[in-house]
Amino acid sequence: MNKTIINFIATIVLACVLALVLPWWSVMTAALATALFIPLKKASVFFVPFFAILLFWAVYSYLMSSGNDFTLAKRIAILLPLGGNPYVLMLVTGIVGGLAAGIAAILGKQLSLVLKNN
Repeated sequence: MNKTIINFIATIVLACVLALVLPWWSVMTAALATALFIPLKKASVFFVPFFAILLFWAVYSYLMSSGNDFTLAKRIAILLPLGGNPYVLMLVTGIVGGLAAGIAAILGKQLSLVLKNN
C-alpha cells in the first residue's frame, strides 16, 4: 500500500479513537503522530492530514447534526455569515480542523527530521 493512503487511514483512525477521550485538538495529536511515524514528502505532508481531518470532521458534524434535524447547525450558520446553510457550516468546520491537522503534521515532519539527524 502507498504511504499516502496508509497515512490518510491512520490519521482518520487515530483521530476517531482520540476524539472519544480528548477535546477537539486531538486531531492535531493524531496528525502529528502519523506524520512522525509515517513520513511523507513535499506538499503531501500538509494535504494528506488536511483532507483526512476535513473528511472526518465534516462527516462527524453531519452525523451529530442530523440527530436533531440540524437545528443547532442552522442557528450557528445564521450567526456566522453563512446564509443559514448548515452544510456550509460543516464544510467550514472541516476546513478549520484540516488546517489544524495540516500544520500539526508539518510540525511532526520537522520533528522527525530533527530526531533523524541527531
